[in-house]
Amino acid sequence: MRETYRLTAEIPLNEEYEVIVVGGGPAGCAAATAAARDGAKTLLIEATASLGGMGTNGLIPFWCGFTNGGPLCSTGIGRQVLETCRSRMWSGARGDGNNYAIDAEVLKRVYDDLVTEAGAEVLFCTVLSAVRTDGNGRVTEIIVSNKAGLTAYRAKVFVDTTGDADLVAWAGGDFVLGDELGEMQAGTLCFTLTGADMDAYRRVKTHRVIYPNPEGEYPLIPDDHCVTAAVGDGAVGFNAGHLIEVNGTDPKSISRNLLLGRRLDEEIVACIKERLPETYGNAYLAKTASVLGVREGRRIVGDYTLTKEDYLARRTFPDEIARNNYNFDSHETKTERKLMAEGKLKPGSNEQFVYAPGESHGIPYRALLPQKLVNVIVAGRSISAERKVMGSIRVMGTCLSTGEAAGVAAAQAVSLPDGNVHRVDTDRLRARLKEVGAYIL
Repeated sequence: MRETYRLTAEIPLNEEYEVIVVGGGPAGCAAATAAARDGAKTLLIEATASLGGMGTNGLIPFWCGFTNGGPLCSTGIGRQVLETCRSRMWSGARGDGNNYAIDAEVLKRVYDDLVTEAGAEVLFCTVLSAVRTDGNGRVTEIIVSNKAGLTAYRAKVFVDTTGDADLVAWAGGDFVLGDELGEMQAGTLCFTLTGADMDAYRRVKTHRVIYPNPEGEYPLIPDDHCVTAAVGDGAVGFNAGHLIEVNGTDPKSISRNLLLGRRLDEEIVACIKERLPETYGNAYLAKTASVLGVREGRRIVGDYTLTKEDYLARRTFPDEIARNNYNFDSHETKTERKLMAEGKLKPGSNEQFVYAPGESHGIPYRALLPQKLVNVIVAGRSISAERKVMGSIRVMGTCLSTGEAAGVAAAQAVSLPDGNVHRVDTDRLRARLKEVGAYIL
């Protein structure tokens, strides 16, 4: 049995906020903005030094989940973020159709302005460290740590946008992690190359030239996963390589894979320079991501669980607060890769199902509500969904949509007894979301 230690300490308590959002990725930024715009005194807590999550710290080079060839599915705050980011970028990197690139430095400022202009406050470099409840499912305080030491924060409503449902898990809420073996999708440490020849880049038909390695000169490269976007003049962002055993809720796994990821990125760069010399012969590795690209973490057990059947039926819901159009996108686990190598599982068995342009499915408000918790709303990739569907709704466009809905709902729940988010009037919630431009049916 693991040895434990009991800590007793007098720490300062902050009671000035009505809504506290934990996690400053796309879902968290949208939630804090929406809550503040609707009049709630709001604090956004972020563990790193910038907002934006995988689009900024994670160096994901392009947006997913906005459109599949039809109209934008993530509107409202999502549309505002997308269009503002594109308007400030180098014109050659903006993309069109359903291919929108991301300039990470531009996007940082976009999120800074979005959240602060709405009136929300931001606390950077601050880590959620503990959660206190009243024993009946109501979160009373969270405890965070930063350069000031430990501080407790009390609010009426909390929004968990940590990506791994940390607040829910530590408050005693139920969750699911991984597949039936406890394994999760492979991760990626993204990076940016600069000094690329952009004329040659436009002529490249595929970047999936990094595999196989018949001579074994690049032993860390496990497959041909390599997708890119031009993110600046001479700058190309890479979402490339797979880190096969990643558990984003395990600090040792995160640390191990960050070390491995930087070594893997160096190999990919060397390989890509060798095999596409016209484009990358003079390029160099400008930056690797400061956070690990984790595709899968905890999923809450909510009042409703989105299913594969919901997705395939393009289902709508009476309490629908967002829609999603992204394909099933599950990157194989260690066991799945082993079965494929043995011929026991066909490549593509993760069903990369793709909607026709303009098709989408609804996301009900109930999927954002942890069953056992009274005053907590979840947004982002850890909402209540079957694992297959999580592989679709986890992308940034959809996270912006569920985040905005969570923020509006949180502001409305502030006036309810105990901040009970399960008692929010969904007709009123949906009316407000339509008023601010959300795409729902």
